[in-house]
Amino acid sequence: MRIQEFVSPSSNIVLTWSWCPWILPGKLAPQGVELEFRWPTPSEPCRLVLSTQQKFVASPQFLVLPRREERTLTLNTRSRQGDFSNFSPLLPFAMKRKQKRFLQMTLLFTVALIFLPNIGLWSLYKDKHLVKSAEPAEHQTFPLGLGDGQFYSWTDGLRRKDWHDYESIQKDALRSGKGEHGKPYPLTEEDRDDSAYRENGFNIFVSNHIALERSLPDIRHANCKHKMYLEKLPNTSIIIPFHNEGWTSLLRTIHSVINRTPMSLVAEIILVDDFSEREHLKDKLEDYMARFSKVRIVRTKKREGLIRTRLLGASMARGEVLTFLDSHCEVNVNWLPPLLNQIALNHKTIVCPMIDVIDHNHFGYEAQAGDAMRGAFDWEMYYKRIPIPPELQRADPSEPFESPVMAGGLFSVDRKWFWELGGYDPGLEIWGGEQYEISFKVWMCGGEMFDVPCSRVGHIYRKYVPYKVPSGTSLARNLKRVAETWMDEFAEYIYQRRPEYRHLSTGDISAQKELRKRLKCKDFKWFMAAVAWDVPKYYPPVEPLPAAWGEIRNVAANLCVDSKHGATGTELRLDICVKDGSERTWSHEQLFTFGWREDIRPGEPLHTRKFCFDAISHSSPVTLYDCHGMKGNQLWGYRKDRTLFHAVSNSCMDCNPAEKKIFMARCDPLSETQQWIFGHINMTVLEKNSHHASS
Repeated sequence: MRIQEFVSPSSNIVLTWSWCPWILPGKLAPQGVELEFRWPTPSEPCRLVLSTQQKFVASPQFLVLPRREERTLTLNTRSRQGDFSNFSPLLPFAMKRKQKRFLQMTLLFTVALIFLPNIGLWSLYKDKHLVKSAEPAEHQTFPLGLGDGQFYSWTDGLRRKDWHDYESIQKDALRSGKGEHGKPYPLTEEDRDDSAYRENGFNIFVSNHIALERSLPDIRHANCKHKMYLEKLPNTSIIIPFHNEGWTSLLRTIHSVINRTPMSLVAEIILVDDFSEREHLKDKLEDYMARFSKVRIVRTKKREGLIRTRLLGASMARGEVLTFLDSHCEVNVNWLPPLLNQIALNHKTIVCPMIDVIDHNHFGYEAQAGDAMRGAFDWEMYYKRIPIPPELQRADPSEPFESPVMAGGLFSVDRKWFWELGGYDPGLEIWGGEQYEISFKVWMCGGEMFDVPCSRVGHIYRKYVPYKVPSGTSLARNLKRVAETWMDEFAEYIYQRRPEYRHLSTGDISAQKELRKRLKCKDFKWFMAAVAWDVPKYYPPVEPLPAAWGEIRNVAANLCVDSKHGATGTELRLDICVKDGSERTWSHEQLFTFGWREDIRPGEPLHTRKFCFDAISHSSPVTLYDCHGMKGNQLWGYRKDRTLFHAVSNSCMDCNPAEKKIFMARCDPLSETQQWIFGHINMTVLEKNSHHASS
């Protein structure tokens, strides 16, 4: 039925397009007329609602409806006639000329306001709402509903949409309380008691006193806030293994996933209990999770370890993609679509979120030092992070980038591709080495791996592992198994640094060798040349000769530097040199290496520990700190006057012989307390490094 003219007894006009113009959301209309633009849903076109105190007359191209009643109308914009067959409740009225003219002028003025300043207004809108710096959540404002059903077609013909949940973002922005927006919980001395860490390796007292649904700061790159991802993304099974996890840390993980994930993309959330003993993880957990329809709990019948527990969850998953998380995480805003988008573009891809740090003590949330960096390893198989080389840097730093190896337990992978690769090697015990095995496998067997800056997940790095590893298992065994299966002749570089690995049994690896042959995987030499080509710059397989090594003896005191086998935070002290007949030699650590990285580490060349001499100012003590390879506070120079020069503080290492303290002080080459003698010196290397030894 075609209707030519209508007069509405109400004051609402609903105008609907079958296409979606680029216009500014909000209210923009002449006096007395209220215009509201509503973004469409996937099943609806765009809609305008005009409200006024006047009674309107509709011409054939407009539809007039009673107040609070909305229908869908598709206009033929060429013929300027609409199909009104779905709107039988409407009654025709006679149209007066003045009313008709008023309506036409109002609509003409409205359309002019919308379309003429189109580009300029949209640009201003983007600048105001979308391109924002990473400020704390309480200082951010977001346009509600901007992403609901908004689709765009790219030049590749694929439709994309904004997956942000602006309602959830706004709710988080309004939250207040201790720990909200990822701020550190204010601790008293009692709160720091060791008993708070004993069961979990992190401060469970703090975990119990911050909200299960606490807000987090959006620390993504500004470009992430207006990125579009494919309209049709694969769904995923989210697999979370746990063993004796704390109650609130586990629940916070689940709540963050449910609150910050589009449920249309989640096939299920599988909690895999690796034979936990704690009562709160039994019936109490079952009762609590019953409120979430997509959560199910699977339990092992004996202690299996992290690797096999993940495999059990993966074997029971129904989703198109497998997403693995740890049980003490908090996912951040819009974390999942960027991961699934990369897999939708190439199913032979593993993608990892940026892993942020949740402090194990006060639960403050922040990015890792250096933020976006490539995953790497040294030749003792310690995981490392190295800068993205200029050749791989994108014009848009929020774009995914290639990474040789993953950090560990947080990643997404196409389910079929995961099983084509053989999943994890089931011969790996408990934990350790699995991230190298899956990383080498995906690259060498025809896939690729990316880190995705627009996907961020916070993770609690424990103060220590709170549970015992069952007897007979060994991280070293896992690492050797991976090396023998995938690293070919490069495994020798590991054995040179860890000779004790040579005699370890790997167990039967024939099935893994056959898998590699069947998948026609490339060799490790190809991996090092094509994927991890920048790793040797930071961690060379053949360690360059050190500049100096052995004891470090002070000229004035005739005592040696001693680190007492300490770890991060240990202050270096002077002690009687072992060579001079010191008692209890087992308690001393007096051998150090001044290596090619120009840092000083405990241990002999090829067998150094992962701690470095570190100083923060010209008067601070000299301490051990985790080696980061970024020079800075750990950059030293050994000068011809036998002083150890610290470039960052522009000072020299000094000591107080009476108190046996070691500290930094203004350089004085005539002071014997600042003069140090190494047991062995390589003058050729020292001269090469002399540019950092000048004041």
